[in-house]
Amino acid sequence: MSIQIYNTLTRKKEVFTPIEENKVKMYVCGPTVYNYIHIGNARPAIVFDTVRRYLEFRGYEVNYVSNFTDVDDKLIRAANELGEEVPVIADRFIEAYHEDVSSLGCKEATVHPRVTENIDIIIEFIQALIDKGFAYEAGGDVYYRTRSFKEYGKLSHQSIDELKVGARIDVGDKKEDALDFVLWKNAKEGEISWQSPWGEGRPGWHIECSAMAKKYLGDTIDIHAGGQDLAFPHHENEIAQSEAISEKSFANYWMHNGYINIDNEKMSKSLGNFILVHDIIKQHDPQLIRFFMLSVHYRHPINYNEELLESTNKGFERIKTSYDNLKHRKESSTNLTNDDQEWINTINSLREEFIIAMDDDFNTANAVSVLFELSKQANYYLQLKNTSVEVIEHFMNQFEEFFQVLGLKLSNEEGLLDEEIEELIQKRIEARKNRDFALSDQIRDQLKEMNIILEDTPQGTRWKRGS
Repeated sequence: MSIQIYNTLTRKKEVFTPIEENKVKMYVCGPTVYNYIHIGNARPAIVFDTVRRYLEFRGYEVNYVSNFTDVDDKLIRAANELGEEVPVIADRFIEAYHEDVSSLGCKEATVHPRVTENIDIIIEFIQALIDKGFAYEAGGDVYYRTRSFKEYGKLSHQSIDELKVGARIDVGDKKEDALDFVLWKNAKEGEISWQSPWGEGRPGWHIECSAMAKKYLGDTIDIHAGGQDLAFPHHENEIAQSEAISEKSFANYWMHNGYINIDNEKMSKSLGNFILVHDIIKQHDPQLIRFFMLSVHYRHPINYNEELLESTNKGFERIKTSYDNLKHRKESSTNLTNDDQEWINTINSLREEFIIAMDDDFNTANAVSVLFELSKQANYYLQLKNTSVEVIEHFMNQFEEFFQVLGLKLSNEEGLLDEEIEELIQKRIEARKNRDFALSDQIRDQLKEMNIILEDTPQGTRWKRGS
């Protein structure tokens, strides 16, 4: 069996063949760290973490690079509004990003390069484009000559003439052509900047990924991934920049996840339906958010609302309950009998179905269906009067393997709160009753260090373990 990936570049599924045997070079565009990430940012984090996990499950060693844009217009605006330095804001929200995506079950990237730590290689990359005639300096700015790259538009499947419609040059613009895009921005007074051959300034957005992908993964990478909104112009521009320099294919497979809608409307600040992950994981189990995302194929749009999330939660809990019941029944089960081999064969066939689903362009929706079927078969088995330890363990191992590949956790694997933590929570409740808020906060912080997250509700104090 072989993995097939839908390649945005060719608009068809292709058999995945990495450049190096058993090794995968993967670049996923990361966030601009001027605020907490929203639920739309969470989807690519979850989706491509799952792709990585499945590739590792299939025996590949994955070099997973995901960048942080830690200087750009949004960060500069935020710094001005808050009266803080850009690096301070970037550091704060990079830390918040790690906390949020970790709670969603995402593994650390192999490398998380930051723009500000790679200015030298970005400047070298821009200079190489100028030397080859693909870029030009104009009044301290540097622009890419879009028309100089003959294949421009091949990812978004648009011709240069189609792209020209709607493009314009603003009054006073220094560009030679309306389609040209910026590689280096001349610094305005008071802005964060670096010295370059073209004066004080900072990188444009598109150039950073080309430069850092080349540094950490080489001229050609296996998989380049990100949200659907990045396909044009960001990824299109990356191709133009990178292939102009290397004269090689930049990425062999391009993957893009679909949009998230909120109550069937596009998420936007103007509509007031902008949901931050930092907020939503205070209200819902982060594992549920991940399961919800994986219940839809990554290329399809996904609609988010509380009703759908609640429905998903019921199914998720049913699956985990099946596992818990298996664990409980194991203690009273006997040895394997001849009749039980059929059940082992059933479990093995479900594993094959799971692999078939994931091999087909990482179809987690179908993989989740297999997980529900595994739960259903486990429940059937548990209705039998006599059960064997071997079959129970086979069921449990299969649940654990599926959950591992999907980046999910069987919540009961960590057991109940121990006596020490229960005692601390009770002490905090008493402190709040006595209006000793200093002690209450101290206990909350102590529990936080123990990776216990508290949520005070009208029904009392709820808790959950962090990831």
